[in-house]
This record gives sequence, C-alpha cells and structure tokens, in this order.
Amino acid sequence: MKHDLKGIIPPLVSPFRDDETLDEEALRENIRFMMSRGVHGICLGGSTGEGHTLSVEELARSIEIACEETDGAIPVVAGIIANSTRDAITAAKAVSAFDVAALQITPVHYVFKPDDDATYAHFERLTRETDIPIVIYNVVPWNYLSPKLLVRLMEGLPGIMGVKQSAGDLKLMADLMITVPEGRKVFTAVDALLYPSFAIGAHGTIAANPAAVPGVCVSLWDAVQAGNHTLAKEIHAALLRFWNTIYADNLPANVKYALAKQGVATGIPRMPMPTTSPAQAEAIDRELANVLKFENLKV
Repeated sequence: MKHDLKGIIPPLVSPFRDDETLDEEALRENIRFMMSRGVHGICLGGSTGEGHTLSVEELARSIEIACEETDGAIPVVAGIIANSTRDAITAAKAVSAFDVAALQITPVHYVFKPDDDATYAHFERLTRETDIPIVIYNVVPWNYLSPKLLVRLMEGLPGIMGVKQSAGDLKLMADLMITVPEGRKVFTAVDALLYPSFAIGAHGTIAANPAAVPGVCVSLWDAVQAGNHTLAKEIHAALLRFWNTIYADNLPANVKYALAKQGVATGIPRMPMPTTSPAQAEAIDRELANVLKFENLKV
C-alpha cells in the first residue's frame, strides 16, 4: 500500500461561513494547525466534519485542498457517508483524482437495514469499482457490523484495508483485535477509551477527540508506544474529562468551539445542528485548559 495509515488521524471539521458555504481558507488553516501538532494523517468528510451534509462537489473540493496543503507529507483519508451503494461509488469516483490514501465508508444508515449478505455485496461492489483501499466506518447504531461480519469482509475483499470501530463498547473492539486478519488494520473511534484501545493494539484512531485536541492525542499515542503507561493514564484522565464536555448531539459544533478557543477559524455548523450552548462552553473552557497541558509532550 502506498500510504501507511497509523497513529493519530483527526477527522477535520468542515468550516462553514454564515451562509453555510464551505470556507476554504479556514479549511486550509485547520489542516495547517493539525500538521503543526504532529498528526500522522487527516480525514475529511467524516461525522465530525458533518460529512452527511456535504455535497459530492464539496467533499471533492475538501479533499483537493487537503492534498494541496499536505503535499504528500501525511496521508489524506476521504470520508463517505452515503445511503446507497451507487451514491458511495459516485463519491469515491469524485475523489479518485486526488492522492487519497483510503476511503472511510459507512454501511448504509437509513431505516432499512440490509442483512449480512447484502452488506457484503455493498462493500464487494465498492471494492470492485474503486482501487482506493477502504476503511469500513462501523458507526451506525442500527446497522452496527459484528466482529464476525467485519472479519468476513476483510478476509473476502482485498480492497478492505481495515475498520474504524466506533461506539463505546471496548469488548467489541477487543474481540475485533484478536480476530482481525493479518495485514488489516483497526482504528479506534471509542473516544472515551483511546488509551485502552491503543494499549490492546489499535493501529491508530480517527475520532473527534483528535480533531479537537490533536497535540494531546499525539502525546497519548507516543506515551503508549513508548510503554509509558503512567503518563498515558494521566493523559487519558484529562482526555476523558474533556470528552465528557464535548460529547453531545452537537458534537461537531463543540469540536469547532474547542478549536476556535485555540485560535483556529472553524465557522458555524450547518442547520439544524445548534451551536455550542453557554453551559457547554463553560465546561469545555475548563477542561480544555486542563487537557492542553499534555499537548505535544516529549515522551
């Protein structure tokens, strides 16, 4: 594989102007901020980036900007949140002109849940119609893929390079880690439990906490890789307290608020998502100041 995906890969916010159009200069600023914090890759079009609201053209333009700014220094992942195989393929083809390391693709997420065979057929067609490696974004609560099905997909489809395991169940994460096929990767998006995820062998993370405080998450990753679990547990505690302040139905808005407090332009969320409330802002301010003490430590 051309790009080696591992470590801290923040799913960037999509900065919107007051008229809800994409603010390209602010997006460039966000990418530069992430790179200055030593991240190992970036993802555009994920949940934190309000990818479900982006048009195919906006996603493609975001990826184009990301590839320009990174210039091959770190991998770029394209997030695809689509409700049909056809739409996912359309988005994949739209970003294929750029130097994309992987596609992060959800199972379908409307109310009609496909069975295991239909889900397999969905990803089989995706791998057949694109030559970009795919990371399955296992996030949809009513269509959450079991470790057994994920292993079947990874074993049967060479185009599936790995899984981004979301939700809060570390047991499912652990089950996946002991069954993942050789050469495939598991990225954690269990934001509250990044430390234990890293400790049991996760290959990295694509999650909201890294999007909000990337340098802190780099410190956590480095501490675990160095075997400094005393420090890692301290960072974990601070990250968990911070996570508890941003985790809400308006999570992307709260990540934008935390970034703005660090001097990064982020704009507003797209309607109907509400902006950060005064009560949320007060809690975020308190824990952000505490967690940033662990930013970019020399481990």
